[in-house]
Amino acid sequence: MTRPLVIGLTGSIGMGKSTVAAMFAAAGIPVFDADREVRAMQGPGGVLVPAIEDAFPGSTGPDGVLRDELGARVFGDTTALARLERIVHPAVAERRADFLRDHADAPLIVFDIPLLFEKGGAEAVDRVVVVSAPAETQRRRVLARPGMTEAKFADILARQTPDADKRARADHVVDTGVSLEETEAEVLALIDRLRETTNRTASPSPRT
Repeated sequence: MTRPLVIGLTGSIGMGKSTVAAMFAAAGIPVFDADREVRAMQGPGGVLVPAIEDAFPGSTGPDGVLRDELGARVFGDTTALARLERIVHPAVAERRADFLRDHADAPLIVFDIPLLFEKGGAEAVDRVVVVSAPAETQRRRVLARPGMTEAKFADILARQTPDADKRARADHVVDTGVSLEETEAEVLALIDRLRETTNRTASPSPRT
């Protein structure tokens, strides 16, 4: 029985993962965006809003989760963050399983998952693609974001697997420290190689 080759796309904050995910999508590869699913489930009428309000009273409103308020509640508090993750992660996993069923006939699909290594998801995909850039490029991108501070950046990095470790564990690394055109050419070449893999094997085995 054939099934898609499942690509786990990940990368630390500010590395350009969303840009690379968009390149996969533009090339016709179905992409499951975990962050986008979370935003939808936490938005107006979102399925996670009641549970989050119960766990963090006052953190939601008519437009769904108040992201700044909730972020302040969990920032630097590992217990609170774990409580939030117990609400969010199972719901995302269910949406991801639905996505896989909906695209069962595609030769390739991409799971865009920021914490692929941190939460043990690498074992559930066939190939891992890590998006990476030089540290100084990452820092410049992240600190240019509205509301970002040195403290927030440091906290996020502390909770993420170091970029060097991610690259060492990756099957493929995409460099975003170059021009967009160069990155896109690299992504398209990678897609061609991955498609060749699907032509050589009918049912790829997950990574171990």
